[in-house]
Amino acid sequence: MKLYAITLKPASGFGTALKGDTLFGHFCWQAAYDSSLIEGGLKNQIALYPEKPFAVFSSAFPKMKKDTATYVLKRPEIPFSFMLPPKEDKAADMRQRKDFKKKKWMLVSGDLHIDIKAINYFSDHELLKEAQTVLTEETKRQMKKTGHSEFMNSCSQSHNTINRLTQTTGTGMFAPYEKKNLYYYPETELVFFVLIEESATDIERIALGLERIGNWGFGKDASTGLGRFDLGERDELPIPSCDDSNAIYALSPCVPEKNAFSEAFFTPFVRFGKHGDRLATFGNPFKNPVIMADEGAVFIPKDKAQFNKPYIGQAITHVSKAMPETVVQGYAPYLPLKLEVRDETSL
Repeated sequence: MKLYAITLKPASGFGTALKGDTLFGHFCWQAAYDSSLIEGGLKNQIALYPEKPFAVFSSAFPKMKKDTATYVLKRPEIPFSFMLPPKEDKAADMRQRKDFKKKKWMLVSGDLHIDIKAINYFSDHELLKEAQTVLTEETKRQMKKTGHSEFMNSCSQSHNTINRLTQTTGTGMFAPYEKKNLYYYPETELVFFVLIEESATDIERIALGLERIGNWGFGKDASTGLGRFDLGERDELPIPSCDDSNAIYALSPCVPEKNAFSEAFFTPFVRFGKHGDRLATFGNPFKNPVIMADEGAVFIPKDKAQFNKPYIGQAITHVSKAMPETVVQGYAPYLPLKLEVRDETSL
């Protein structure tokens, strides 16, 4: 498989977070309408997906570009004892941990190498300051006027449904309601990583499917203008070396293989899936819930053989009654990590 970093430029807000499993689902709909996007058509590749995925998508992460590309990834979901030097003074140690808890992000260079203790970690406020260093002067002036202080902002949007008998809103299903949408700071670029099996497809066909998704809209409320994006650079990257690694950092929500890991650190994420496109209004559009480990999860494999493939996890089947052949991407691209042996008393 080959690894690519694909840049997205948001052109609107998003009603659905850009996570790897949802990106995969959207691309599958594109392949359902255009069989040329993958060899042998979607039905054939979906049948092979549990054993041989044709593509594995990561979630989208902010990208900062100065002299070289830098990626903003979530801080690994591991105990602070892995990342912070111990302090003999307990009060100082508590203050250090309290401050570090706010630092939810880390900056990773273009070579995708992560040194847990040497890497730079940022809070939301610090990340915004870092992002402002690459903005144009005009954007800086405009954002200073608005007083915008967050890199990513969640805004509520009011909706209502009109009762055609009374020509007004009302109670129950006709009561006004709000939905939260995600907006990024101006000039923000996002990047996601995709592993491609070149016997099944290639970067040009993946990019074509993504361009169509960006034109029509991604996720919820795409019909109202949300989820629009433009496609930027497509850079091939070397798959990171795992020679000196003993742990895995997941780049998208995944369902790890049973009994494959000695330790796992993650935030649970429940995917309450729903069919899109024409199946959204056909019979029962809802899929069975899937419990996943969210991006940023860290796993320590029992066997070094786990590093022989550039992704972890498994495909999830039997999630839909409307379309029994439906497959959920339970795979995730990963970055290798080197973790020191923990002192259990320091947790």
